[in-house]
Amino acid sequence: MTAKEQQQTAEISTDLAGKRLDQALAALFPEFSRSRLTAWTKEGRVLLNGETVRPRDAVKLGDQVQLTAVIEDQVECRPQPVDFEVVYEDEHLIVVNKPAGLVVHPAAGNPDGTLQNGLLYMDENLANIPRAGIVHRLDKETTGLMVVARSELAHKKLSEALANRTMKREYRAVVNGKFNVGGTIDLPIGRHPTQRIKMAVNPMGKPAITHYRVLEKFQAHTLLKVNLETGRTHQIRVHMAHLRHSLVGDPVYGSRLQLPKNADEYLKEVMRGFNRQALHAKRLSFFHPESGKELNFEVPMPDDMAVLIEALRDHHFGDVDDMEFGDDFYQAFEVDGLEIWEEDD
Repeated sequence: MTAKEQQQTAEISTDLAGKRLDQALAALFPEFSRSRLTAWTKEGRVLLNGETVRPRDAVKLGDQVQLTAVIEDQVECRPQPVDFEVVYEDEHLIVVNKPAGLVVHPAAGNPDGTLQNGLLYMDENLANIPRAGIVHRLDKETTGLMVVARSELAHKKLSEALANRTMKREYRAVVNGKFNVGGTIDLPIGRHPTQRIKMAVNPMGKPAITHYRVLEKFQAHTLLKVNLETGRTHQIRVHMAHLRHSLVGDPVYGSRLQLPKNADEYLKEVMRGFNRQALHAKRLSFFHPESGKELNFEVPMPDDMAVLIEALRDHHFGDVDDMEFGDDFYQAFEVDGLEIWEEDD
């Protein structure tokens, strides 16, 4: 990835006089994150009255600030027509419904044909935003909602909303085995100690919190509503696999195909043909980075996952329990020495 420089100047006003330089920079250039501005200051890309300074140095009324910002240029990611649904767009952001099989960013093995390529084709100005404005990711075979920023300021505010957990993400997942009740998984996730392409529950990893609720029980599977409080790589897949309830079709964290007892030929065909993790980002809500208005989006289940659920439902001869549980009744248990909280009937 290459980059280009962009120079901006500003003057210290009365309300900023006496503050630290890093505080003043955050107010003067709100389109950039504070960590970015601090890094540029340490690199000598911020001049105060023509002199290099430290982030903690105080500023005075009338001081002249010159910033040489480094803007990532998406040269190696060329615009290409890519098929994805735009759910909503305005001058500040885009909300997309990502289909299965679409990679979000170019990487080794996927140099083009990604969502990022398609976004640049849709709006060439996104080349001026890091990663074409993409704020968060979905795995290649996971479907559903993502938000994309169209400006540095929108990217900063949406990234902060993600970090501050004010951006809400709700998923649907079909897992192997039966959950009787919902619960919360609070287990750290880090790189797998021996298989580098995988993540794993790891006491040395980053905090990861997943809330799940039972929506429907089948003979040998469960449909879950899942809400993320954090956003670690493969979080839902790792947490569910750790509880020995891997997602149906998961090629990385799943086990062998688990068919219900006495499964008919149609169900066998559907399940054998479902070769991706059964995970869909159904709902997304956040506050608009410009207006502050709360935005809520929802997209339907993709066809292949809807067919899978219907086939499991048709095969299930017991009572369907689509009752959702509250947050008042919890019990603790341990998995591999790590505590998990689960709702109790």
